Amino acid sequence: MADLRGRFLKGVSLAVLFGLGAVSAAQADYFERINTYPVYKTLPKGADKATETVAEIIYASKDGRTLAFTDSPGDAIVFVNAANPLNLQPLGRTDLGGEPTSVAVGEKSAYVGVNTSEDFINASGHLAVIALDGLGITAKCDAKGQPDSVAISPDGKFVAIAIENERDEDLNDGVIPQMPAGHLAIFDLDENGAPTNCDAVRIVDLTGLAEVAPSDPEPEFVSINSRNQAVVTLQENNHIAIVDLASGEVTANFSAGAATAENVPVKKVRMSDASGSAENVVREPDAVAWIDDERFVTANEGDYEGGSRGFTIWNAKGDVLFDSGNQMEHLGMSYGHYPAKRAHKKGTEPEGVAVGSFGGETLIFVNSERGNFVAVYKDTGAEPEFVQLLPTHVGPEGLLAIPSRDLFVVANEVDDAEEGVRSHVGLYKFGAKAPAYPSVVSITDPEKGAPIGWGALSALAADPKDPNKLYAVNDSFYKTGRIYTLDISAIPARIVSYVDVTDASQELLDLEGISVSREGGFWLASEGHPDKGRQHLLLKVDDKGAVQEEITLPQSLIDQSKRFSFEGVAEFEMNGQPMVAVAVQREWKDDPKGHTKIAIYNPADKTWGFVHYPLDAPKSAAGGWVGLSEIVSMGEGKFAVLERDNKGGEDAAIKQITVVSLEGVTPVAHGESLPVLKKRFAMDVLPAMAEGKGWILDKPEGLTITADGRLILLTDNDGVDDAPGETQLIDLGPATRLN
Repeated sequence: MADLRGRFLKGVSLAVLFGLGAVSAAQADYFERINTYPVYKTLPKGADKATETVAEIIYASKDGRTLAFTDSPGDAIVFVNAANPLNLQPLGRTDLGGEPTSVAVGEKSAYVGVNTSEDFINASGHLAVIALDGLGITAKCDAKGQPDSVAISPDGKFVAIAIENERDEDLNDGVIPQMPAGHLAIFDLDENGAPTNCDAVRIVDLTGLAEVAPSDPEPEFVSINSRNQAVVTLQENNHIAIVDLASGEVTANFSAGAATAENVPVKKVRMSDASGSAENVVREPDAVAWIDDERFVTANEGDYEGGSRGFTIWNAKGDVLFDSGNQMEHLGMSYGHYPAKRAHKKGTEPEGVAVGSFGGETLIFVNSERGNFVAVYKDTGAEPEFVQLLPTHVGPEGLLAIPSRDLFVVANEVDDAEEGVRSHVGLYKFGAKAPAYPSVVSITDPEKGAPIGWGALSALAADPKDPNKLYAVNDSFYKTGRIYTLDISAIPARIVSYVDVTDASQELLDLEGISVSREGGFWLASEGHPDKGRQHLLLKVDDKGAVQEEITLPQSLIDQSKRFSFEGVAEFEMNGQPMVAVAVQREWKDDPKGHTKIAIYNPADKTWGFVHYPLDAPKSAAGGWVGLSEIVSMGEGKFAVLERDNKGGEDAAIKQITVVSLEGVTPVAHGESLPVLKKRFAMDVLPAMAEGKGWILDKPEGLTITADGRLILLTDNDGVDDAPGETQLIDLGPATRLN
């Protein structure tokens, strides 16, 4: 089998796979991630690392060597030295005395919209001008309302601010109109970048334009072309306006209309299936960016009435030149990035757009705020061609193309230190000959007209005869437990089919282990949850997924159980008879500290025996716990065990494979003194997991050995629920490395 690590697309076009165009791998260059920079590193010396920090809207200096982004919890603009994109360094923070909503950077200054509103009625805010030399505030100009998006004209003559005066979502169910109305604020700049009308901002009245709440325009985003025309989205009004900045006149305005996305997830269940269609949904566009002086693109995130789950290319007259329909939804499904909890609302929720010229081509970037990815398209003047999908961290918000340095930057805003999710700036370099991501995609199911939805892959097993076939299961994030078949003969690996697990006694299974049975079908391990009434189950299922047998633990052990239970399963042979080993993740009430169990089931006499496994102590300065994720038979009573801590990113310390053996060890019944296995450290998998230059994932959950002796690792993406959407399928090389 070809080496999967770092070479995820050789000789296969994902565009062709998904029917999204035909960009040739031999003719196109690609982006690869080169750095993931946590925002907490910009905190002042001595500050608590757990302090909430956010990167939301991001911009670059003219030379592309300085990045500036909004940190709303810190009421600051953060400046970062990006001269070496592989080693970002903080330059400083400028305190604003209010919430920064957006930033744009000119030749000598940064321009920030600052929200100082007392409440939704008493809306106020200003433009803060920050000198790039020294990072001090040189001017504060009243914007006459609560700012949202800020843009500077390419010639440096104008700054335009979308003054949203946002609504109170708790008032009248958030329905507008809710006064005061928003407007567009224009500041004229002199040759030094200073506002000449700081005391008398020019106001563009946008009332009376939209069909939806015409008395209450709520401008969301603004972009300026080389003709100094500003395109402004009025998201809640489902409307778009074009404004001539020199005169302040609205030269065109039109409804954003509606769009349809067919064969997409729409049900209020945690599934990634093509369960229906979102028909004639109003677009309610958020971000907007000019492609050239005649065309622009919107990300149709939606608000309280809509969100068409895609992006649209328009001309300045308001004609729809292209609408992506279900493409963003299908990308999320095929790459395992679909936010299934949001399916009944706005799906992948495209929010941001950016445009830049790379390699002589104009590229369009569209982010999925909930799916944690950016879709890259090539502009053709007609239907754009899909190029690649870039994985991001959690909650991608601001997008920034820096063509002069062949860089693309994403600001990821979600930050929750307690949950282990931190805000990041991600950097991607243009020029790779093939995408490094994904390592797993799914094919299109011809019966459903959509890719096979998947995610939260929690275990891995190899077909004993076919070296190119693997099996995986998903955990309880999804309503239905599934067994997926993966074809790894090509790169990326492809999910080509699945079967649902049926006929189980409990409605929700938490599948955490899979092993192929030599008698046909599979062994599955379902993790229990005593507080939720879920049993710890060993399941024997046929190759169609139907449960043939459910095996429970002895009651005396069930009484000692905790939530963190079955995590891996492996059929093996002992004395010529098939046996089943099940790894328990962490210690239970009856275990000595630092020890967990490996349970051995004998299908012939239906008995259980147990041994203890000694866990490593946590090594991370952030604490946490260490447990087991997988167990794999190596033959002759020997096993490879995947042991990990529950930390990600820089706090990740233990992601390792150990080897244990039952030779000379007799498993005993529960209640007896359990023998302790001797473990041998075999491999640190952290370096392989870090090769993608992203936030190191906390959950390597699957491990297997292929029929031709390759060691394959799989990570769990938690269903993209407050977690990165990435799934890594990594070829660790010959399994003989464990010897």
